[in-house]
Formats: sequence, C-alpha cells, structure tokens
Amino acid sequence: QVQLVESGGGLVQPGGSLRLSCVASGFIFSNYYISWVRQAPGKGLEWVSRISSDGTITDYADSVKGRFTISRDNAKNTLYLQMNNLKSEDTAVYYCEKGSLRGQGTQVTVTS
Repeated sequence: QVQLVESGGGLVQPGGSLRLSCVASGFIFSNYYISWVRQAPGKGLEWVSRISSDGTITDYADSVKGRFTISRDNAKNTLYLQMNNLKSEDTAVYYCEKGSLRGQGTQVTVTS
C-alpha cells in the first residue's frame, strides 16, 4: 500500500521547537524528491520545503528559511522536518507530499 504517514505535531509556545516525521511505504522512497507542505486554518496549501532523493539538495520557502530544516533517512524510509523558533503563523496542518500523494497530516499549533 502506497502511503505517507506524518507524526510529531502538537501544541507549542512561540519560540519553541518540534520535529515532524513522515514514514513512507509502498514505493522506493530513496528514488524521489519529497516535500513538506502545510495548510493554515482557512487558507490554501503552502509549500514549505523539499529535499532531493539522496538528501543533498534542500530548498525552503522564505517564510521558514533559517528556522526549519528538512532531512531524510532513506534506510528508514523517513522524512523529517525540524522546526525551531516557531511562530504563531506556523500554525497549520503539515503534510509530506510526493507528487499527488499526500499523507493525512499532523497538526502544529503555536500559541502562548
């Protein structure tokens, strides 16, 4: 079964940190670029970051650059997003995405 399963979201105060994970199954994970996208309440999907198949190339939206770090462990079929210095505007459901395939998402809420 081809799927992506995100985890690691939660409630955090501004300035705090979270690490999201995304476990892939049903396809050769190491062959693909994978992205993180997010959807804030009442808004559309926003691309956050992506990483090359071997992890050597990364790219970030300006809104998260310098605060978020994407990484992957191809041996574990797992994608990560380390989020530091979180802001209220980072509140959203976060999804990992490969082409048209997207997981169920994990909620991140940043509030004092």
